[in-house]
Amino acid sequence: MLKLSGTGLHEMELLGIDVGGSGIKAAIVDVDSGKIVGERHRISTPKPSRPSAVVEVVRQMLRHFDWHGPAGVCFPTVIVHGRSLTSGNIAKDWADFPIQEYFEKECGEKFFVLNDADAAGMAEMTFGAGVGKDGLVIIVTIGTGLGSGVFYNGQLVPNIELGRIFGKDGEPIEFYAADSARKKEALSYRNWGRRFDFFLNHVVRDFSPDLFIIGGGASKKLDSFKSQLTIKVPLIVAEKKNDAGIVGAAMYAAEKLKPPVPGETV
Repeated sequence: MLKLSGTGLHEMELLGIDVGGSGIKAAIVDVDSGKIVGERHRISTPKPSRPSAVVEVVRQMLRHFDWHGPAGVCFPTVIVHGRSLTSGNIAKDWADFPIQEYFEKECGEKFFVLNDADAAGMAEMTFGAGVGKDGLVIIVTIGTGLGSGVFYNGQLVPNIELGRIFGKDGEPIEFYAADSARKKEALSYRNWGRRFDFFLNHVVRDFSPDLFIIGGGASKKLDSFKSQLTIKVPLIVAEKKNDAGIVGAAMYAAEKLKPPVPGETV
């Protein structure tokens, strides 16, 4: 439900949807506080995760929440103007695909789409561990891939895909150092931690960040692999956890729905 006032948008509750490699999660979010309203709902990501299969899950989410109105969706690919430029860790069909247009046509509602790690970062910098953190802050989400949200003095630099930099054997480094690689190869957190350290050292060499914020499922096990990390840059754990993408997606939709400030170039 979207509540309006004469001075603009406030007291907003919007639906946020987080499309991941293994699961699609959604919830209604109070975007002024960053809190989930009610319960989160999760449906496993279809295999294969082609557009027709994923949009059916999105329709199920709309029905589950009896949602009618605009929604935010975060996606594990590079997103520019509502279009997916890459396929990320989902089906190849998503490369150069008009996600926003397709969802709106198939679902009959207005959607606003952004990269999943950027969404998680927005939530974390506004309501979580990143509050008050200036300089170059890099948020890394460890999951099926290695998502990254890059912020300078609180401002998002969108679509920085650090998990796609070259790693071992010339493949994207996330194939080697994401949590999916740990599970696939049955690695202990200690052994996998050396791989994640390899990734972090790559990033430090190229970006010289002031702070890392680590999110995603593996962040809960930081104590199991922290001893393997050799970087000198401070590292803290994200606070929004599995809700970050949902909250960030709803926040993004809220920003897009705000009326332009008079005299401001849109």
